[in-house]
Amino acid sequence: MPPRDEQGFEGRRQQIIDGALQVFASKGFDSATNKDIAAASGIGSPGLIYHYFKDKYDLLQQVVEQRMPLLQLLTHSEEEMMSKSPEEMLTIFGKAFLGVLDQPKSLPVMKLLISEAFRQPIFAQMFNTIGPSRNIAFLTRYLEKQMAAGVMKPMNPGAAARCFLGPLIAYIITREVFIQPDAQQISSDMMITTAVKVFLQGMEIC
Repeated sequence: MPPRDEQGFEGRRQQIIDGALQVFASKGFDSATNKDIAAASGIGSPGLIYHYFKDKYDLLQQVVEQRMPLLQLLTHSEEEMMSKSPEEMLTIFGKAFLGVLDQPKSLPVMKLLISEAFRQPIFAQMFNTIGPSRNIAFLTRYLEKQMAAGVMKPMNPGAAARCFLGPLIAYIITREVFIQPDAQQISSDMMITTAVKVFLQGMEIC
């Protein structure tokens, strides 16, 4: 058997991920069929999907991991992020976290993940493993390191991590789910700057 063309294989794989993102966002996870995904991906046969992914859940996982800005950041720059100052790191983290708002195709998928998580425990577990638990674990480790170095007040780092993420999550929900007019007027940059400033003021060593 001739060696596989790795570049061509990965190119087709990314093509399917983009097609799946489009279909998941428009039809939802359960209603999305391999035929839909194949058509959106521009591949001839729905069966080819299983040449690149184990199943539909595996495909969804790859969509989330490779098309959500924060997960892309942590995948490639986690060690570098740990060495940055709190203001710089939290700003970069916040921009990546809210980066989904600047990607019209990714935002519907995020909404889908949240809604499906309430209905299907297995879906919630998978989503949590891919995203939320990883994000919080990184932020917790970073804050714990800063506390140990005397840069921040000693307190429960897991609770502190959630205190930083909470306002960003509330911003997404009030802007994109409840469509509150005042939230529409707050830019992502303004929200991040404010969240970082408020959080660091509360964490400063007196």
